[in-house]
Amino acid sequence: MPVQIKAVSLNPVPDSDTYVATIKSRRTSTMQPQVDGNLTRIFVHSGEVVKAGQVLMQIDPLKQVATVQQQQGAEAQQKAVYQYNQADVERQRGLFEAGVISRQVYDQAIQSFQNSKGAYDSSVGQTVTQKEQLKYYQIKAPFAGVVGDVPVHVGDYVSATTVLTTVDENKELEAYIYVPTERSAQVRPGLPVEILNTAGTVLANSTISFISPQVDNGLQSILAKAQVPHSVELLRNAQLVKARVTWSKHPVPTVPVLAVTRIGGQAFVFVATSAKNGYVAHQVPVELGDTTGNEYAVLGGLHPGDKVILSGIQFLQEGAPVKPLG
Repeated sequence: MPVQIKAVSLNPVPDSDTYVATIKSRRTSTMQPQVDGNLTRIFVHSGEVVKAGQVLMQIDPLKQVATVQQQQGAEAQQKAVYQYNQADVERQRGLFEAGVISRQVYDQAIQSFQNSKGAYDSSVGQTVTQKEQLKYYQIKAPFAGVVGDVPVHVGDYVSATTVLTTVDENKELEAYIYVPTERSAQVRPGLPVEILNTAGTVLANSTISFISPQVDNGLQSILAKAQVPHSVELLRNAQLVKARVTWSKHPVPTVPVLAVTRIGGQAFVFVATSAKNGYVAHQVPVELGDTTGNEYAVLGGLHPGDKVILSGIQFLQEGAPVKPLG
């Protein structure tokens, strides 16, 4: 029976492990108010893309607006006293130089002017402070990103401990990989990392960029980080993925996936072995490793140069004569 064959050869096979990893954004913010009050407006919805400085929510500012107006009135009053004392100092100077008033009266006028100047400067500062406080009643995005869940509603009373929403930037992402301490001697920056989805599809290729100097006591593992390329748009903050870390590559015999059959859970391949009148098919049990492309790494059972049969496997039996085609 004519069959296609392929000689077993040594190919570089990666020594790798796959771990569960968490995608985290390097720029994520939990939005909480710095003032207390009732929410009067919500300008965004979950999943909306916002710009830096964009207003997300409005807290009722009426009390603070009244405080600002009251402080502005106090400032105007202090300014009037300051301007009056400033003009009075000039008048008292003229009278003092003319000998009409005493030095004590002139010094009292200077003291009143300085006191009013200090009170006016203080009032100006308080007005600026109250105006800055008024800005806190508008919740703004600290940077461009995506709005998360919005658990609050218009009319809710919020305080500094209330979580209003989150803003995540999906451009600066990292994969958090917890490597067992057994691999502590091998983990190092620069190791290749493949980020996979649950189906095993490679979403991104990266390398380890950070290794924690401490061991996590609860998990007994070491935190390693791998940056996600900016071109990858399928990943989101807090998403669980798989991370395949490649420790090294070494030459191992490989066999095409199509050449493998399984009987009772045991993997077999047919090898064309020489006989008196040509070649016969010999069924060999093999121990397989991980797949690399369309080939299995062979951990035992085959040697380089063995002629593995690729075609007509379903028709072969042990000792059947075959004619290798190449």
